[in-house]
Amino acid sequence: MTGVPVSAYLALALILFCIGLYGALTKRNTIIVLISIELMLNAVNINLVTFSKFGMNPSITGQVFAVFVIAVAAAEVAVGIAILLSLYRNRKTVNIDEMDQLKH
Repeated sequence: MTGVPVSAYLALALILFCIGLYGALTKRNTIIVLISIELMLNAVNINLVTFSKFGMNPSITGQVFAVFVIAVAAAEVAVGIAILLSLYRNRKTVNIDEMDQLKH
């Protein structure tokens, strides 16, 4: 039985992380930035599970860490969407450049 090589998982994680990083750094829509951050966290999860399964000492620790990352990502989305809705009610936009309310 031939499985998928480790390099394929790592390449997938690299591609996802780069797409997420590009989206987080270049886009002006707050929703797209939150989705990009989620994409980067999913790339980290792929790496954690890959090294947990195919690492020097295979164990379940990487998978446990991946579950914690998923929980943190869910909390991040909940808080981010709540802040975004609050700012949208005041500013009527989701553009990051116009969300400088805390500066004043």
